[in-house]
Amino acid sequence: MKHFSLATLLFICLASTVNADDWLQWRGPVRDGKSAETGLLQQWREGGPALRWKRTDIGTGYSSPAIAAGVLYVQTTRGEEELALALNEQTGEDKWSVPIGKVGKNRGPQYPGTRSTPTVDGDRIYCLSSDGELTCLDVASGEQKWQRQLKNDFAGVYGAWAYSESVLIDDDNLICTPGGDRASLVALNKLTGETIWESAVPDGGSAEYSSIMIADGGGRKQYVQFVRSGLVGVDASSGEFLWMYGKIIDPGANILTPIVEGDNVFAAGSRTGGGLVQLKADGDGVTAEEIYFNNKLTPSIGGAVLLDGHLYGATSAGLFCADLMTGEFKWQERSVGAASVCYADGRLYARGHKSGEVALIEATPEAYREQGRFEQPDRSLKPAWPHPVVANGGLYLRDWESLHCYDIKAAE
Repeated sequence: MKHFSLATLLFICLASTVNADDWLQWRGPVRDGKSAETGLLQQWREGGPALRWKRTDIGTGYSSPAIAAGVLYVQTTRGEEELALALNEQTGEDKWSVPIGKVGKNRGPQYPGTRSTPTVDGDRIYCLSSDGELTCLDVASGEQKWQRQLKNDFAGVYGAWAYSESVLIDDDNLICTPGGDRASLVALNKLTGETIWESAVPDGGSAEYSSIMIADGGGRKQYVQFVRSGLVGVDASSGEFLWMYGKIIDPGANILTPIVEGDNVFAAGSRTGGGLVQLKADGDGVTAEEIYFNNKLTPSIGGAVLLDGHLYGATSAGLFCADLMTGEFKWQERSVGAASVCYADGRLYARGHKSGEVALIEATPEAYREQGRFEQPDRSLKPAWPHPVVANGGLYLRDWESLHCYDIKAAE
């Protein structure tokens, strides 16, 4: 009989739960819409990949799933309450569900429900309700570790469609966007919820619908976010306001999570246009210098993916590929229409917001090359805004009350 030290046994246990192909947060491992997973189907048969499991009773909302250590986490709405759910990744069976807050007020009745994607970090999960309850839970049990209220604790102000961002964990800190004059962005201790700093962005206005990205442009680590007044950068260690780029502001909604590449940051207003800025050191500060603005380049709710210097995403006219540094389109195709996108193993996954159709597309700037398409079953009458998720050989699609998992692993 073999004998193992306690340290060895602990290592074995941990190794059995950690998977490099997990999707731990909004837009994947590093929040850029990309998975490093390989060995996936390069073409789909007629009717699409095989369905592994489905749920049609998870509750309403637009939250995308996060996946870690064999568990799928998603936020949802049931009645006037928002909840965090934990499901078995392979079967979709319930593990636990806990309330995380109440439903935030919308300008209109047409888009109720959760928006934010949970963020998983080690043995904790972080959830933001649409009304501003920020909750830290134990991943195994759903037990609450701490909770803050962005409106009450920071005089936070959200836009017409309630809080929608997915919070960022950076080392020991949690970064999020209460909005308003006092604390446009805040940093909290991720273990206790205690405030580290508050950042008052000049004329920042309300929190919008984007999520924070990390940048190191101009030789300074900073957090980049799209708030009501524009694209902004604040110092990561202190929250000091550094710069603002306002040309891309949309009067209705600012949604796109910024695309960061070295010293360059791209963002776009939903109906105004996309702009690329270069971050440059300026004495003790940082400035954002516009490289271009293109009023036709308007990825928004569906996000965008950067691959080898090219942006892939969708406007209201359909899918596109564009050169990041010039903003010039390489190709445009109606395809599934306005869509949410992600990338894995040489392929783009695009789901149409209106139709719910899902397309598999070769990720190349040469031309639009579709490698399969299928219609999602159990289609709701709501916009299919949740982003597709690729993790551990599965394609996960949330649509209002339903959640479908498809097997996209190629045969060995």
